[in-house]
Amino acid sequence: MTKLVLDDLKEFKTYEGIALPSGEWITITQEMINDFAKATLDFQWIHVDVEKATQYSPFKKPVAHGFMSVSLLSKMLGDLIQIKSVKMGVNYGLNKVRFPNAVLVDSKLRLNGIVAAIEEYQENGVKVTWHCSVEIEGADKPACVAEFMSIMFE
Repeated sequence: MTKLVLDDLKEFKTYEGIALPSGEWITITQEMINDFAKATLDFQWIHVDVEKATQYSPFKKPVAHGFMSVSLLSKMLGDLIQIKSVKMGVNYGLNKVRFPNAVLVDSKLRLNGIVAAIEEYQENGVKVTWHCSVEIEGADKPACVAEFMSIMFE
């Protein structure tokens, strides 16, 4: 994967409606799932109890939290695109989030994203709407489909 490196927001605006390059694969380990459970206080057995999940889950493995794939969007986007002039970026929100497929432990995920919309925000920023699909290697359906919004300032 080649990261898209742009000089400034003016150049970035030319990418509205354009798909980003596909991201690198990220392996979802049991340690990551356990750490996410600790951070969110969501210790449901299907996520953190390997023996019980192996025995009773229809997936026969632990499953990552759905919100874990959403939480990876910022990192995955940051791996795909860099705008040199941007001093700060913040998450603005999410729309239309869905989890069409379970993420089993040791699955590999990557982001397929589109710069859906860019609008001016204050004097030196933009509000960006990203169409995101978190692909699972070898699966027909994605882990997560979301409209993710962020703000970037020069």
